[in-house]
Amino acid sequence: MKSLSRLRHLAMILEKVKPHPNPKVYFEQYSLRGDDAARILWFAGIINDDISGRRVLDAGCGTGILGFGAVLLGAEMVLGVDLDFEALKTALDNAKSLGLYFAISFVRADVSHLPLARRFDTVIQNPPFGVHRRGADRMFLEAAIRSARVVYSLHKYTPQNHVFLSNLISKLGGRLSGHLRFAITIPHTFDFHREFKRKVNVILYRILCV
Repeated sequence: MKSLSRLRHLAMILEKVKPHPNPKVYFEQYSLRGDDAARILWFAGIINDDISGRRVLDAGCGTGILGFGAVLLGAEMVLGVDLDFEALKTALDNAKSLGLYFAISFVRADVSHLPLARRFDTVIQNPPFGVHRRGADRMFLEAAIRSARVVYSLHKYTPQNHVFLSNLISKLGGRLSGHLRFAITIPHTFDFHREFKRKVNVILYRILCV
C-alpha cells in the first residue's frame, strides 16, 4: 500500500506538467499523462533501481515530464534534450512551477547528433513511433544505446512491431532485459483525431547496452 501511495503521489505531481501548447504532427508530439509517465518511471526507478543516484538523459524530452519524474525519484543529474524550441520553453516554465528549475538542465539539439557515448547511466525516452516520420524510432534507439548503460524506450505495441524492434535493438548492440506492456491514454491533439481520447497499446523496453 505504501508503494502504491508513492506511485499515486508521483502521478499527481506529474499531472501538473503543462503539455506542448502547439504540438506538431511531424514530431509526433503527444503528451504523456501523469499516471502513464509515473508508470514508466516506476518501472525504471523503483522496480529496476536505474534512476536514484544515476545520471539520466531524457531524450526527446518534450515539456519535461519524464525528466521531472527522474529528479523526483532521486537522480544525481538529469538532462533533457529536444529539437523543438517551443517544447523546451514550456519545459523551463514547468521546471519553475514545480520548483525544479535548478535540478534539471535542458539542451536544444538533435538527439542523433549528440556525442554522448556512455556519458549517462540511464536513458528514459518516449520517442516518435515512426508513423509520421519514418525511421524516427530507429534514430532514437540508436542514439540512446550509444549514450548509456541502460535504456528505457517506449514504443507502440503490436506483435509484428515487437519482433521488428527486438531484432533492431539486437543489431544496434542492445540486449533486451525486460519490458512492461500497458496502454497509454492519448488526448485529442490534432484535427484528424476523431476521439476525445484514445487508448494506445505500448511496450516499454529495458535495454542493456553492451
